[in-house]
Amino acid sequence: MSYCIRVLNRQVPFGRAAVEIQQRCFHVSPLVSAAAKVAMSKFDTETFLPYEKLESNINIVKKRLNRPLTLSEKVLYSHLDDPKGQEIERGTSYLRLRPDRVAMQDATAQMAMLQFISSGLPQVAVPSTIHCDHLIEAQIGGEQDLARAKSQNEEVYNFLKSAGAKYGVGFWHPGSGIIHQIILENYAFPGLLMIGTDSHTPNGGGLGGLCIGVGGADAVDVMANIPWELKCPKVIGVKLTGKLKGWTSPKDVILKVAGILTVKGGTGAIIEYHGPGVDNISCTGMGTICNMGAEIGATTSLFPFNKRMADYLKATNRADIAEQAAKFQHLLTPDEGAPYDELIELDLSTLEPHVNGPFTPDLAHPISQLGANAKKADWPLDVKVGLIGSCTNSSYEDMARCANIAKQAMEKGLKAKSAFNVTPGSEQIRATIERDGIAQTLREFGGTVLANACGPCIGQWDRKDIKKGDKNTIVSSYNRNFTGRNDANPATHAFVTSPELVTALSIAGTLDFDPRTHKLKGKDGKEFLLNDPYGDELPARGFDPGQDTYQAPTGGASVKVDVDPKSNRLQLLEPFDKWDGKDLEDLTILIKVKGKCTTDHISAAGPWLKFRGHLDNISNNMFLTATNAENGEMNKIKNRLTGEWGAVPDVARAYKKAGVRWVAVGDENYGEGSSREHAALEPRHLGGRAIIVKSFARIHETNLKKQGLLPLTFSDPKDYDKIQPTDKISLVGLKNLAPGKPVKAIIKHENGSTEEIHLNHTMNEQQIEWFKAGSALNRMKEIAKK
Repeated sequence: MSYCIRVLNRQVPFGRAAVEIQQRCFHVSPLVSAAAKVAMSKFDTETFLPYEKLESNINIVKKRLNRPLTLSEKVLYSHLDDPKGQEIERGTSYLRLRPDRVAMQDATAQMAMLQFISSGLPQVAVPSTIHCDHLIEAQIGGEQDLARAKSQNEEVYNFLKSAGAKYGVGFWHPGSGIIHQIILENYAFPGLLMIGTDSHTPNGGGLGGLCIGVGGADAVDVMANIPWELKCPKVIGVKLTGKLKGWTSPKDVILKVAGILTVKGGTGAIIEYHGPGVDNISCTGMGTICNMGAEIGATTSLFPFNKRMADYLKATNRADIAEQAAKFQHLLTPDEGAPYDELIELDLSTLEPHVNGPFTPDLAHPISQLGANAKKADWPLDVKVGLIGSCTNSSYEDMARCANIAKQAMEKGLKAKSAFNVTPGSEQIRATIERDGIAQTLREFGGTVLANACGPCIGQWDRKDIKKGDKNTIVSSYNRNFTGRNDANPATHAFVTSPELVTALSIAGTLDFDPRTHKLKGKDGKEFLLNDPYGDELPARGFDPGQDTYQAPTGGASVKVDVDPKSNRLQLLEPFDKWDGKDLEDLTILIKVKGKCTTDHISAAGPWLKFRGHLDNISNNMFLTATNAENGEMNKIKNRLTGEWGAVPDVARAYKKAGVRWVAVGDENYGEGSSREHAALEPRHLGGRAIIVKSFARIHETNLKKQGLLPLTFSDPKDYDKIQPTDKISLVGLKNLAPGKPVKAIIKHENGSTEEIHLNHTMNEQQIEWFKAGSALNRMKEIAKK
């Protein structure tokens, strides 16, 4: 049976030329509809692309709103649990959503699976996966480091593998690769709504999916078939025109945007890229841009479906998904005239390569100004280590372009002056660059090929060349460069840029180098200029899948999941106590934090990752690197019971033992950075009741709510200055806690005087019930018993 249909590629807003309606004819079996069932992935053969349902839902919403929709809105609202009745107001409403899948990395999966186990449910309700990428420390090289990690983390891997088998969760063994690269290669598709327990989950936006980083408790909700709640995001549009050229790469797009919006400019919003420039960026390049959107606080980032995505889907053996996406292109592109809350316009043709840092990912420097800025700020010019790869920049195209630069240098007798580390994003990338000689070129250049894992990007780096406290500079193609993030050395000046610029700066060995204009001296003494880098977008011979590292979920009720009571790595969870119905009076201030306080400051990573499945043990890292406003020092606070100074976790434990409830006070954008929910679990475990700050990062605020803590913000940010570390704080009128109603706080100073201030919150009715029950998990159990 043959059909002819008319397919319209809708005109996107802000002037992109409309594409003519085309007539396309094709043959369809009489037994199969035009929207044939296509599996979401080769690993989820019984779960199919949801396009027909999504189209039905969005048609309902569109009639209600009666206006053009952005792409972000189409994907998000088409996943509403109740498209007919859901209140929809950007920046205000709380949406109840039905994500298509859940992804968890091993460090966060431990706590997520422990919470799921404690729920008593037999199996996950949506396709879910665990990816072992966070516990592999970079030390010697890929093979040796992987072998050591398997030995050291055997207990944790066995727990995750058996829990996955029992509860129906796919398991990717250590060495498979980084979660976000695996998702892009196997699971992401245009129109997907996915949540992942890692802040860089938005990487999947490079394939047109809304992929959102969350805490483990949110993942438990979705796996338990409970609608997932998200405050309706605003939409920031980034219109791209022109074409990338020369040394400018996709990474420079997000580095520039980060400089414009800063680390909190995207908070509460989805960043939606559109315009004719989109078609000039590779699919993996779009992934890079979306990945690092986490650094500006964005809920997630997204690109419209186009040919570059279709090409990548075909190259990764998903031509059937590309074909279906093309049929639903109207669902996967924005409507003409769709309204954005803010619009940024960027001409790719004039965009200059950027390097951002140090100590924050939004301090943006065009490469032409980097050297001068570094000299002016007295940053170390010598580049000690260059690092390429990670979940942000480890595509075949990235590696090929770096190898091209390395070859140019070696032809002139030069190699990397800096130490040079290479992190393949996945086993598929590793196997393909090995086959095509790219890895060998990078080794000959002076590089060390590390394991397919996060490694130095998240602090899993046994760095030997520098002593702690030594001032030095490193340059990476990673996404995050907070103080001590990569090597636990607060004196390391970490800069993020494209892998191409990392390679060039590693050859020069200095920040004061612009490869577009500065010449290098070859072994023969002659000066030369590096040519513009080039690399194939996709491998001409196709991808080599490498070793099979996947364990399919069995959902086996007979599978046993053991947690040794004596283990120092894993610990079954005990429910948090319920709210007693009384006001929280005379709360002691554990710490008043001064300045930046990321989740790294609240719950350090690096060597602490091994305790992610043991709440009591990992709580010994709480607030280790947060700056105490009372003395300007880290991990040194006064115990108000004894008058003695001590480490933050030790004082918190003393308070808990004595029955003293406490509060922490913080500054702007508190909890930015990683999604790790341990930064909320630890304060709750050690006796915290509320966190009072000037403003919160999105994921952390939600994590606090999930664990029964009160996340409160000063109605007047200047009230932060009224609070002294010696004060007591009472939160009163909590019986009347209600959405949108400020909480009254009474500050009792050491001299007996008091002040009254007001604190805002963003809790809705359901979230207030979490607080009353003691946690979202407690509330889930209460509902199940009814």
